[in-house]
This record gives sequence, C-alpha cells and structure tokens, in this order.
Amino acid sequence: MEFRELIAKKVTALKPSGIRKFFDLLETMEDAISLGVGEPDFQTPWHIRDAGVYSLEKGFTKYTPNAGMMVLRQEISKYMLRRFGLRYDPAGQIIVTVGGSEGIDLSLRMLLEPGDEVIIPTPSFVCYGPLTIMAGGTPVYVETRQEDDFKLTPELLKSALTPRTKVLVLPYPCNPTGGVMEKADLEAVAEILKDTKVAVLSDEIYAELSYGGKHCSPAAIPGLYDRTIVVNGFSKAYAMTGWRLGYLCAPRDAISQMVKIHQFGIMSAPTTSQYAAIEAMRSGDRDIEAMRGEYDRRRRFLVRGLRDAGLECYEPKGAFYVFPCIRSTGLTSDEFCERFLMSRRVAVIPGSAFGPGGEGFVRMCYAASMDDLQEALRRLEAFLKEI
Repeated sequence: MEFRELIAKKVTALKPSGIRKFFDLLETMEDAISLGVGEPDFQTPWHIRDAGVYSLEKGFTKYTPNAGMMVLRQEISKYMLRRFGLRYDPAGQIIVTVGGSEGIDLSLRMLLEPGDEVIIPTPSFVCYGPLTIMAGGTPVYVETRQEDDFKLTPELLKSALTPRTKVLVLPYPCNPTGGVMEKADLEAVAEILKDTKVAVLSDEIYAELSYGGKHCSPAAIPGLYDRTIVVNGFSKAYAMTGWRLGYLCAPRDAISQMVKIHQFGIMSAPTTSQYAAIEAMRSGDRDIEAMRGEYDRRRRFLVRGLRDAGLECYEPKGAFYVFPCIRSTGLTSDEFCERFLMSRRVAVIPGSAFGPGGEGFVRMCYAASMDDLQEALRRLEAFLKEI
C-alpha cells in the first residue's frame, strides 16, 4: 500500500502557495534583493522583547487559560476601544490565538457546514480559499478591479450572494493590493447584508498600517457588529511575526464555540509571547506610529519610482505592498517574476498567486530598507529595457 492512498482528497487537491517557489529560488542566490516577504524589516521593539525575556527569567512558562491570559485580553479590549472605538468584553468576546492565521481557521471551522459558500474578494492573501475548503465550505472568488481601487463594490457583492452564502471575507487593508474599504463602502455592505444570515470575517491584521485616514472596521458599522468576527494580531503592527500571536474579537456565541475548537487543537497560545504582547498593548502606540511613518515614506518612494520606470501602479492606501501592473511588458506574472529574479536578482511575487484578478500584476513589499528599494528600482529599470 502507498501511503498517499490514505490522504484525504481535499488535501491532495490543494495547490501549494504560489509564493513559496520564489522563496526557494531566493535561497540559492547570495546577492539577491527580496521584495517578496510580507514581513516587517524592523525588529520587535526592545521594551516588548524585554517583557518576554523577563517572563522567562521569572519562570512564567506554564499553560495559560485557553482563551489567553485575562490581563492580555483586558489590554486587547482597551486597545480596541482606544484605537478603533470598538467595545469587547475581555471575559467573553476575545480569544488569543496562534497568529491571525489560526484565528481565520477557527472562524471558518466554527461557521461552515458542508456546501456553505464563502465569498472571498481577490486578489487577496492566499489562505482564505484553502482554509474554506479544509473546513468543508466552498470558496466563491470575486474579482476586484484596479479601477475600483480593489474594493468590494455593492454590485460585486450582490452578484456573489446565493442562498448558500454563509461568510463574507473582508481582507482589508488588503494584501497584496493595498486597497482599503472606507466607512461608506462598509455601510453599503451592511445595507446588502441586513436581510441575510451571512457572517463577516474581517481580517484586520494591517489595520494599523493605513495611510491618509484611520482604519474603519466593519464592526464599527451599524448592523455589522453582531455578525462580524474581527481577526487581528501583533505581527505587522508591532513587528512580532515570529512570536506567533493573534486574537479574535466577536459576539459571545462565536467566541464560546471557537474556544472549544482552540482548546482541543492548540490548548493555549505561547505564554512568553503573551507577556510580550501585554507590553505591546500597554506601551506600543508610539512604536506603531514610528514604523507606519517609515512605511509611508517608502510607499510614496516606491510608487513614484515604479511610475517613473513606466509601470502603471495603483497607490496603495494600506498594508506594506504595491501591486504594479506589468501587462505592458507582454509577460505573464510568473514569467516576469522568474526573469526578473534570474536576470536581475530581485524577488517579487506574481499577482496570479493571489487568486483571480491577480494575473497581469506583481506584488512588491516595501518592508525593506531604502537602500534595497533604490537598488531594486535601478535593477528594474535595467530589466525593463532588457525585455
């Protein structure tokens, strides 16, 4: 017997991430510049690291409550009110997870029955569709357009709704496009959903990286709070990717059920990370402002440089990515990225990796030094002349 005969078909049918192969190629090159990794280039601020180190020195290494340490949930509650005007009870509306990714997985497994449909605006992060399939649901991809600022328009949402629709994913600010949904956009969503039984899964991991205006959560819109699960975490805002810590804020009934799934599959999030996160919530607002200011500077520099090089480029309103159109080169997204990497040693990600609507674009991450961005643009200009 071959072991592959035992593997679930829904698993073998999943395609590997379209991002991964470029990371693998990058590892073989010594002089390459990576604009592919979606990770802050800042170190976790020292006072946050120090809190984690101190917890280890004190021997705070035991399990925490399944939903997370109460003091951390209290700080998350204060943060959500302070930063976004949202009220969540730390005792019953917040759960601490192993990164935002576990939060998305928990939400979908808690909500979906076989055959339920999940509306996923694309281009967007690669995990929503596969996690929907693993939870027994059916992804329904809706292509957003550059001319609409990569927003989910009312027309697109209406066209995707069916009697089987159970969840709407709102991945804003969006990876890879940098698109955002503003208050008026979300009010239109609320109007369309008001007579439905559709949950909203709002991935707000880039909420603090919004430029030109404060992030608005769907949960802040009348009619959406009681149906919205907010996913957030510490990776992007506090440069804490390796600490693997996120959280969910949601109605009590949702949290009580997700705690059950979490306790059987995970038990509790890492204890050391939770102590560091308490410090981040209490004293990290100034760190957020400093990092966001630097990202904004790089954002404007890279957009201008791409346009000067002859590529059409939407100006992102959030996250830390640009998503230039490369159709003018005559290459597919994969061809462009492979040739750019092999000939000029710069790694970017094909837009096709992010679902329908991504072909003809590439994702570039500006969580990189200005020196690297300047050199990458110089190499890009040479590459465009070459092709």
